[in-house]
Amino acid sequence: MQRGADLLDGHLLRVLATLVEERSVSRAAARLRQTQPAVSGSLKRLREIFGDALLVRDGTTMVPTARAAGLAVQARRALGEIEALLVQPETFVAADAEQRFRIASPDYIAPSWIARLAQHVSIEAPRCRIELRALGPTFDFERALADDELDLVIGNWPSPPEHLHISLLLEDELVCVMARDHPLAQAGATQVGEADYLAAGHVVPVPYAMGQRGVVETYLGERRLARDARVQVPYFGLAPSIAASTELVFTTARHFAEYHASLLPLAVLQAPEGFPRMRFYQLWHDRVHHSAAHRWLRGLVAQLGRKLAEPR
Repeated sequence: MQRGADLLDGHLLRVLATLVEERSVSRAAARLRQTQPAVSGSLKRLREIFGDALLVRDGTTMVPTARAAGLAVQARRALGEIEALLVQPETFVAADAEQRFRIASPDYIAPSWIARLAQHVSIEAPRCRIELRALGPTFDFERALADDELDLVIGNWPSPPEHLHISLLLEDELVCVMARDHPLAQAGATQVGEADYLAAGHVVPVPYAMGQRGVVETYLGERRLARDARVQVPYFGLAPSIAASTELVFTTARHFAEYHASLLPLAVLQAPEGFPRMRFYQLWHDRVHHSAAHRWLRGLVAQLGRKLAEPR
């Protein structure tokens, strides 16, 4: 009788990873461009190999078992290694390359950083193109990375997906942005106290990723505290203008705050003592992990991230 390891192949690994992501045989079949009976047959084989149900029904949906969740992470990694074996070593000459790089990020990175990225690409790789896409609560960036619809994600949520590759871009402190004539900004104030922060009204961007809470909400939630979110906006870029003409407070990273404070009548104060720092990072899929072109892109993004973290 064959061992389980001998029974596994790349096809079954891909079916396993897709089933766990989709939680549906029909959706997995559509994504894999296979028939439902074929995917059901593969699921049966996987259950026999691992001795686990892998997917179990919960009402009208299917949910992965704990074993399946762990196996899916390993399967994605194994698929990435298999693809790396099959790909011929490539070179990337930026000056001659013609490629489109698709990057998704909320708009909490200062526009000046995006401008620097565009400038570097235009100089180093003049025939390459950067396509920026917005993250949002209904955009499944994990699937987009896996399905070759996206190349890179810039994020800062506290718990990034474990199966994706990650690289730290910068750490930045949280600050409070408000109108220059705001009561909290008077008399040479440099920091907002916690009591004043919780008593104030806030302008807050909506969550920008499915199942992810922001840094501030996560920190306050762990302490069983909540801020008074008077106005929710779909974009970070709207919040500074609203704060400049109201008594609302906007909490964000210092580099983003100082950029907008140079354009609007805003005061920038330190967040209450104990607030965490914001960690920005880039995420990518195994699919492009070994690509010379994407290594170049990630290196450029990392370089600009380090510059953004330099003392201002």
